[in-house]
Amino acid sequence: MYLTIAFVLLVSTLSPTTQNQTASSTTPATIYVEPTDDGFQTYVVAAILKKKVPANVVDKADLATLTLKAAQVQVQKETTGSKVVKCLFAYCADTQDKASTSVQLVDSSGKIVWSYSVNKGRGAKNLQSMAEAIASHLKSEYFR
Repeated sequence: MYLTIAFVLLVSTLSPTTQNQTASSTTPATIYVEPTDDGFQTYVVAAILKKKVPANVVDKADLATLTLKAAQVQVQKETTGSKVVKCLFAYCADTQDKASTSVQLVDSSGKIVWSYSVNKGRGAKNLQSMAEAIASHLKSEYFR
């Protein structure tokens, strides 16, 4: 009986410590999205909020536990001549401009913890779709 009481007292004194550790581990991560020359970070931040990624987005790097680094969006324009040639000799599919970018999620120690690359048609007109793909994959792959 004394052993049972001693065990209950021991567990009750240890439980506040374990509760604090669990509470601090369930606090959401904070993400800083580094600015890019083309302003793509605005689309990424909007997509993170829209897709409800379980993280807080901050506007100062020193407040963040994670940093999302996006490469500048590269647009591959299809020339008019190549479009005409493709339509004459093959078929008119795949004649759209294309855009691609990649992102890396880096923790506070500098370790890359997640990376993703996205390619979309319609070139620069599809920045929102590219950003939403990044946010969706961030949510499903890193914050699962």
